Amino acid sequence: MNYLIGAFKSPCHISINFVDGRTRKQVQLKKENGQTAMVPLFRSQESIVGEVVLEPIQGKKVEHTGVKIELLGQIELYLDRGNFYDFTSLVRELDVPGDIYGKKNYPFEFSTVEMPYETYNGVNVRLRYILKVTISRSYVSNIVECQDFVVRNFTPPPSINNSIKMEVGIEDCLHIEFEYNKSKYHLKDVIIGKIYFLLVRIKIKNMELEIRRRESTGSGANTYVETETLAKFELMDGAPVRGESIPVRLFLSPYELTPTYRNTNNKFSVKYYLNLVLVDEEDRRYFKQQEIIIYRPESS
Repeated sequence: MNYLIGAFKSPCHISINFVDGRTRKQVQLKKENGQTAMVPLFRSQESIVGEVVLEPIQGKKVEHTGVKIELLGQIELYLDRGNFYDFTSLVRELDVPGDIYGKKNYPFEFSTVEMPYETYNGVNVRLRYILKVTISRSYVSNIVECQDFVVRNFTPPPSINNSIKMEVGIEDCLHIEFEYNKSKYHLKDVIIGKIYFLLVRIKIKNMELEIRRRESTGSGANTYVETETLAKFELMDGAPVRGESIPVRLFLSPYELTPTYRNTNNKFSVKYYLNLVLVDEEDRRYFKQQEIIIYRPESS
Protein backbone atom coordinates (compact mmCIF):
# COMPACT_ATOMS: atom_id res chain seq x y z
CA MET A 1 0.00 0.00 0.00
CA ASN A 2 2.84 2.39 0.89
CA TYR A 3 4.41 1.58 -2.47
CA LEU A 4 1.22 2.65 -4.27
CA ILE A 5 1.07 5.94 -2.38
CA GLY A 6 4.69 6.65 -3.23
CA ALA A 7 4.06 5.90 -6.90
CA PHE A 8 1.68 8.86 -7.19
CA LYS A 9 3.68 11.27 -5.06
CA SER A 10 5.41 14.10 -6.94
CA PRO A 11 9.15 13.39 -7.28
CA CYS A 12 9.98 17.07 -6.77
CA HIS A 13 8.73 19.68 -4.31
CA ILE A 14 8.18 23.19 -5.76
CA SER A 15 7.94 26.32 -3.65
CA ILE A 16 7.31 29.87 -4.94
CA ASN A 17 8.60 32.65 -2.68
CA PHE A 18 8.10 36.41 -3.07
CA VAL A 19 11.19 38.51 -2.39
CA ASP A 20 9.15 40.83 -0.12
CA GLY A 21 6.90 38.06 1.22
CA ARG A 22 7.55 38.91 4.88
CA THR A 23 6.85 42.62 4.57
CA ARG A 24 4.15 42.78 1.88
CA LYS A 25 0.55 43.10 3.05
CA GLN A 26 -1.38 39.81 3.10
CA VAL A 27 -5.14 39.50 2.53
CA GLN A 28 -7.63 36.66 2.73
CA LEU A 29 -8.52 34.76 -0.44
CA LYS A 30 -11.32 32.22 -0.64
CA LYS A 31 -10.18 29.01 -2.31
CA GLU A 32 -12.19 26.63 -4.51
CA ASN A 33 -12.69 24.27 -1.55
CA GLY A 34 -14.32 27.06 0.47
CA GLN A 35 -11.33 27.52 2.78
CA THR A 36 -9.46 30.82 3.02
CA ALA A 37 -5.72 31.48 2.79
CA MET A 38 -3.57 34.54 3.35
CA VAL A 39 -1.88 35.65 0.11
CA PRO A 40 0.18 38.69 -0.97
CA LEU A 41 -1.57 41.85 -2.21
CA PHE A 42 -0.44 43.70 -5.34
CA ARG A 43 -1.69 46.51 -7.53
CA SER A 44 -1.34 47.16 -11.25
CA GLN A 45 2.08 48.29 -12.52
CA GLU A 46 3.95 46.70 -9.60
CA SER A 47 6.86 44.34 -10.20
CA ILE A 48 6.51 40.76 -8.99
CA VAL A 49 9.88 39.40 -7.92
CA GLY A 50 10.82 36.20 -6.17
CA GLU A 51 12.46 32.81 -6.25
CA VAL A 52 11.41 29.32 -7.25
CA VAL A 53 12.93 26.48 -5.23
CA LEU A 54 12.94 22.91 -6.60
CA GLU A 55 13.76 20.04 -4.22
CA PRO A 56 13.72 16.49 -5.60
CA ILE A 57 12.73 13.77 -3.15
CA GLN A 58 15.88 12.32 -1.57
CA GLY A 59 17.54 9.83 -3.87
CA LYS A 60 15.42 10.82 -6.87
CA LYS A 61 16.62 12.32 -10.14
CA VAL A 62 14.17 14.54 -12.06
CA GLU A 63 14.64 14.48 -15.82
CA HIS A 64 12.96 17.42 -17.53
CA THR A 65 12.64 19.21 -20.87
CA GLY A 66 12.57 22.69 -19.30
CA VAL A 67 11.34 24.68 -16.32
CA LYS A 68 9.23 27.82 -16.65
CA ILE A 69 7.17 30.22 -14.55
CA GLU A 70 4.06 31.96 -15.85
CA LEU A 71 2.13 34.93 -14.49
CA LEU A 72 -1.52 34.43 -15.46
CA GLY A 73 -4.61 36.59 -15.07
CA GLN A 74 -7.64 34.36 -15.63
CA ILE A 75 -11.43 34.55 -15.69
CA GLU A 76 -13.48 31.42 -15.05
CA LEU A 77 -17.24 31.36 -15.63
CA TYR A 78 -18.78 28.67 -13.39
CA LEU A 79 -21.24 27.71 -16.14
CA ASP A 80 -18.15 26.86 -18.20
CA ARG A 81 -16.15 25.51 -15.26
CA GLY A 82 -12.61 24.41 -15.99
CA ASN A 83 -12.18 26.71 -18.99
CA PHE A 84 -10.03 29.71 -18.10
CA TYR A 85 -9.87 32.86 -20.22
CA ASP A 86 -6.37 34.31 -19.94
CA PHE A 87 -6.33 38.12 -20.20
CA THR A 88 -2.74 38.35 -18.93
CA SER A 89 -0.05 35.78 -19.77
CA LEU A 90 3.68 36.32 -19.17
CA VAL A 91 6.37 33.62 -19.24
CA ARG A 92 9.93 33.36 -17.93
CA GLU A 93 12.06 30.34 -18.85
CA LEU A 94 13.96 29.21 -15.74
CA ASP A 95 16.00 26.24 -16.97
CA VAL A 96 16.98 24.41 -20.17
CA PRO A 97 16.37 20.65 -20.54
CA GLY A 98 18.46 18.54 -18.18
CA ASP A 99 18.42 16.64 -14.88
CA ILE A 100 17.86 17.89 -11.32
CA TYR A 101 19.72 15.93 -8.63
CA GLY A 102 19.43 18.29 -5.68
CA LYS A 103 17.93 21.56 -4.49
CA LYS A 104 17.97 24.33 -7.11
CA ASN A 105 17.01 27.99 -6.78
CA TYR A 106 15.76 30.14 -9.68
CA PRO A 107 15.20 33.90 -9.26
CA PHE A 108 12.43 35.44 -11.36
CA GLU A 109 11.07 38.93 -12.07
CA PHE A 110 8.00 40.28 -13.87
CA SER A 111 8.54 44.05 -14.16
CA THR A 112 5.77 46.67 -13.88
CA VAL A 113 2.99 44.19 -14.70
CA GLU A 114 -0.23 45.52 -16.22
CA MET A 115 -2.98 44.02 -14.02
CA PRO A 116 -6.05 46.05 -15.00
CA TYR A 117 -8.73 44.02 -13.22
CA GLU A 118 -9.23 43.21 -9.55
CA THR A 119 -9.33 39.74 -8.04
CA TYR A 120 -13.00 38.76 -7.70
CA ASN A 121 -14.87 35.71 -6.36
CA GLY A 122 -18.54 35.91 -7.29
CA VAL A 123 -21.59 33.69 -7.56
CA ASN A 124 -21.03 32.67 -11.19
CA VAL A 125 -17.56 33.96 -11.97
CA ARG A 126 -14.10 34.36 -10.52
CA LEU A 127 -11.13 36.41 -11.62
CA ARG A 128 -7.76 35.31 -10.30
CA TYR A 129 -4.05 35.92 -10.66
CA ILE A 130 -1.53 33.09 -10.22
CA LEU A 131 2.14 32.29 -10.58
CA LYS A 132 2.41 28.85 -12.21
CA VAL A 133 5.64 26.82 -12.25
CA THR A 134 5.85 23.90 -14.70
CA ILE A 135 8.57 21.26 -14.86
CA SER A 136 8.01 19.77 -18.34
CA ARG A 137 8.71 16.06 -18.79
CA SER A 138 8.70 13.85 -21.88
CA TYR A 139 7.04 10.55 -21.03
CA VAL A 140 5.28 11.29 -17.74
CA SER A 141 3.01 14.08 -16.58
CA ASN A 142 4.42 17.54 -15.93
CA ILE A 143 4.98 18.71 -12.38
CA VAL A 144 3.01 21.88 -11.71
CA GLU A 145 2.68 24.24 -8.73
CA CYS A 146 0.52 27.38 -8.50
CA GLN A 147 0.64 30.34 -6.12
CA ASP A 148 -2.30 32.74 -5.86
CA PHE A 149 -1.98 36.44 -5.20
CA VAL A 150 -4.58 39.22 -5.01
CA VAL A 151 -4.78 42.41 -7.05
CA ARG A 152 -6.65 45.52 -5.89
CA ASN A 153 -6.60 48.82 -7.76
CA PHE A 154 -7.40 52.22 -6.32
CA THR A 155 -9.55 55.00 -7.74
CA PRO A 156 -9.19 58.71 -6.90
CA PRO A 157 -12.32 60.41 -5.49
CA PRO A 158 -14.68 61.49 -8.30
CA SER A 159 -14.47 65.16 -9.28
CA ILE A 160 -18.26 65.25 -9.77
CA ASN A 161 -20.50 63.40 -7.32
CA ASN A 162 -24.11 64.47 -7.71
CA SER A 163 -26.79 63.74 -5.13
CA ILE A 164 -29.67 61.39 -5.95
CA LYS A 165 -33.20 62.78 -5.84
CA MET A 166 -36.18 60.65 -6.82
CA GLU A 167 -39.91 60.47 -6.32
CA VAL A 168 -42.03 57.38 -5.74
CA GLY A 169 -45.76 57.50 -6.21
CA ILE A 170 -48.96 55.51 -6.40
CA GLU A 171 -51.64 57.76 -7.83
CA ASP A 172 -53.81 59.36 -5.11
CA CYS A 173 -52.41 56.90 -2.51
CA LEU A 174 -48.74 57.51 -1.86
CA HIS A 175 -46.18 60.12 -2.79
CA ILE A 176 -42.63 59.88 -1.42
CA GLU A 177 -39.55 61.89 -2.22
CA PHE A 178 -36.15 60.54 -1.29
CA GLU A 179 -32.71 62.05 -1.44
CA TYR A 180 -29.22 60.56 -0.97
CA ASN A 181 -26.25 62.87 -0.45
CA LYS A 182 -24.26 61.46 -3.41
CA SER A 183 -24.28 58.81 -6.12
CA LYS A 184 -20.69 57.50 -5.77
CA TYR A 185 -19.40 55.96 -2.55
CA HIS A 186 -16.12 54.43 -1.45
CA LEU A 187 -16.03 51.04 0.30
CA LYS A 188 -15.95 52.54 3.83
CA ASP A 189 -18.36 55.39 3.15
CA VAL A 190 -21.63 56.35 4.82
CA ILE A 191 -24.87 56.74 2.90
CA ILE A 192 -26.71 59.79 4.23
CA GLY A 193 -30.14 60.82 3.08
CA LYS A 194 -33.74 61.72 3.86
CA ILE A 195 -37.12 60.36 2.89
CA TYR A 196 -40.10 62.73 2.77
CA PHE A 197 -43.74 61.59 2.89
CA LEU A 198 -45.74 64.05 0.81
CA LEU A 199 -48.95 61.98 0.58
CA VAL A 200 -49.88 58.92 2.66
CA ARG A 201 -53.27 57.29 2.10
CA ILE A 202 -52.26 53.68 2.57
CA LYS A 203 -51.23 52.17 5.89
CA ILE A 204 -47.46 51.65 5.80
CA LYS A 205 -46.23 49.07 8.30
CA ASN A 206 -42.47 49.46 7.88
CA MET A 207 -39.77 50.65 5.53
CA GLU A 208 -36.34 49.17 4.76
CA LEU A 209 -33.30 50.15 2.75
CA GLU A 210 -31.41 47.29 1.09
CA ILE A 211 -28.00 47.13 -0.57
CA ARG A 212 -28.14 44.78 -3.52
CA ARG A 213 -25.34 43.43 -5.68
CA ARG A 214 -26.17 42.37 -9.24
CA GLU A 215 -23.66 40.16 -11.02
CA SER A 216 -24.18 39.53 -14.73
CA THR A 217 -22.12 37.10 -16.78
CA GLY A 218 -22.13 36.20 -20.47
CA SER A 219 -23.87 38.18 -23.18
CA GLY A 220 -27.01 38.20 -25.31
CA ALA A 221 -29.26 35.18 -24.83
CA ASN A 222 -26.57 33.60 -22.65
CA THR A 223 -26.59 36.37 -20.03
CA TYR A 224 -27.01 35.14 -16.45
CA VAL A 225 -27.89 37.56 -13.67
CA GLU A 226 -27.57 36.88 -9.93
CA THR A 227 -28.86 39.38 -7.39
CA GLU A 228 -27.78 39.21 -3.75
CA THR A 229 -29.18 41.27 -0.90
CA LEU A 230 -26.09 42.18 1.14
CA ALA A 231 -27.71 44.37 3.78
CA LYS A 232 -31.14 45.26 5.17
CA PHE A 233 -31.54 48.39 7.23
CA GLU A 234 -34.86 49.24 8.88
CA LEU A 235 -35.65 52.92 8.43
CA MET A 236 -39.05 53.04 10.05
CA ASP A 237 -41.43 50.85 12.04
CA GLY A 238 -44.99 52.14 12.13
CA ALA A 239 -47.24 54.33 10.04
CA PRO A 240 -45.82 57.65 8.75
CA VAL A 241 -47.91 60.79 8.42
CA ARG A 242 -47.96 63.41 5.71
CA GLY A 243 -45.04 65.83 6.00
CA GLU A 244 -42.91 63.42 8.01
CA SER A 245 -39.18 63.17 7.23
CA ILE A 246 -37.15 60.01 7.93
CA PRO A 247 -33.33 60.30 8.12
CA VAL A 248 -31.08 57.71 6.47
CA ARG A 249 -27.61 56.87 7.76
CA LEU A 250 -26.13 53.59 6.51
CA PHE A 251 -22.49 52.62 7.07
CA LEU A 252 -20.96 50.54 4.27
CA SER A 253 -17.87 49.31 6.13
CA PRO A 254 -19.51 46.26 7.82
CA TYR A 255 -20.42 44.72 4.46
CA GLU A 256 -18.26 42.75 2.06
CA LEU A 257 -18.47 45.04 -0.95
CA THR A 258 -16.30 45.26 -4.03
CA PRO A 259 -15.99 48.21 -6.39
CA THR A 260 -18.44 48.46 -9.29
CA TYR A 261 -17.06 46.48 -12.25
CA ARG A 262 -18.36 47.36 -15.70
CA ASN A 263 -17.96 44.81 -18.49
CA THR A 264 -14.71 43.34 -17.18
CA ASN A 265 -12.87 41.88 -20.19
CA ASN A 266 -16.31 41.54 -21.88
CA LYS A 267 -17.06 38.67 -19.46
CA PHE A 268 -18.93 40.06 -16.45
CA SER A 269 -20.23 43.13 -14.62
CA VAL A 270 -20.94 43.84 -10.96
CA LYS A 271 -23.31 46.67 -10.02
CA TYR A 272 -24.75 47.92 -6.74
CA TYR A 273 -28.22 49.27 -5.99
CA LEU A 274 -30.02 50.95 -3.12
CA ASN A 275 -33.46 49.37 -2.90
CA LEU A 276 -36.14 51.17 -0.89
CA VAL A 277 -38.86 48.75 0.29
CA LEU A 278 -42.20 49.79 1.82
CA VAL A 279 -44.59 47.20 3.29
CA ASP A 280 -48.24 47.99 3.99
CA GLU A 281 -50.51 46.34 6.55
CA GLU A 282 -51.69 43.83 3.97
CA ASP A 283 -48.05 42.85 3.37
CA ARG A 284 -47.96 44.34 -0.10
CA ARG A 285 -44.48 45.51 -0.97
CA TYR A 286 -43.49 48.63 -2.90
CA PHE A 287 -39.98 49.03 -4.32
CA LYS A 288 -37.82 51.78 -5.72
CA GLN A 289 -34.30 50.95 -6.86
CA GLN A 290 -31.38 53.24 -7.66
CA GLU A 291 -27.91 52.31 -8.86
CA ILE A 292 -24.91 53.67 -6.96
CA ILE A 293 -21.22 53.51 -7.92
CA ILE A 294 -18.77 51.91 -5.47
CA TYR A 295 -15.02 52.61 -5.76
CA ARG A 296 -11.90 51.63 -3.84
CA PRO A 297 -10.07 54.58 -2.26
CA GLU A 298 -6.31 54.75 -1.79
CA SER A 299 -6.56 54.22 1.97
CA SER A 300 -8.56 50.96 1.88
